[in-house]
Amino acid sequence: MIKTVAIQGVRGSFHHIVTQQFFDNPVDSIECMTFDSVVDSLITQESDAGVMALENSIAGSIIPNYALIDKNELHIVGEHYLDIQHNLMALKGQSIEDIKEVYSHPMALLQCKQFFRKHPHIKLVEDKDTAEVAERIQEKQLIGIGAIASVAAAEIFELDILAESIQTIKHNETRFVIVKRKNSVVPENEINKASVKFEANHKRGSLAAILNVMSDCRLSLTKIQSLPIIETPWKYAFFVDVTFDNYEDFKKAKALIEIMSDAFKVLGEYKNAKL
Repeated sequence: MIKTVAIQGVRGSFHHIVTQQFFDNPVDSIECMTFDSVVDSLITQESDAGVMALENSIAGSIIPNYALIDKNELHIVGEHYLDIQHNLMALKGQSIEDIKEVYSHPMALLQCKQFFRKHPHIKLVEDKDTAEVAERIQEKQLIGIGAIASVAAAEIFELDILAESIQTIKHNETRFVIVKRKNSVVPENEINKASVKFEANHKRGSLAAILNVMSDCRLSLTKIQSLPIIETPWKYAFFVDVTFDNYEDFKKAKALIEIMSDAFKVLGEYKNAKL
């Protein structure tokens, strides 16, 4: 049973919100300022599971997290899609004109660039976490400093929301994955999605042949992401998500792809959250 979950950020962060929505039973959150710390918490068995953002509908894939999951042989056991609404907040009694600097996570800043073009007097500064900035503003009573974070963070740290839903595209979702240590398993009758990694043979048509196998085995390709192999310049690994109706179809495809590709690995088998 999962009792402790490592998250990137603090109370009120989007990772914290995922733990509240995904798990059936209440869990204790272990707050980490970096995704590397989330992974360390898992490896040292300080936590039973971790939550990691993997892609955003505006900003795209969070590629370093793919590498972290792969390198540390973590296993994806679930996923959760969260509607991300960014809000500009600050200490009570201030207006947007009073704000000189806004600190937030780089992904949050990227998703809100269009809003801040209308307020050129505000300097944008990258920081570790959305909610942690909100916490710091309250603790240190920082005048003229704003944060981009969730409504929950504003409520927890008693800040005023100066502007709501400031992300460029109003329908803004992030896909989070739930990861555990290697050899964690999900019952086969619950599995209808898998994440795999492989390196295509360095010859013409090798990637196309593997994708054809997936199609022939009735797998639906929902995501493909390439990542450079650092040790071998100009050669790439491919991270692929597939869904299927029958787990036996995936097992058949997996056996064939193992033969056709280099360095094949299953990163996760879990239940599709977007049915």
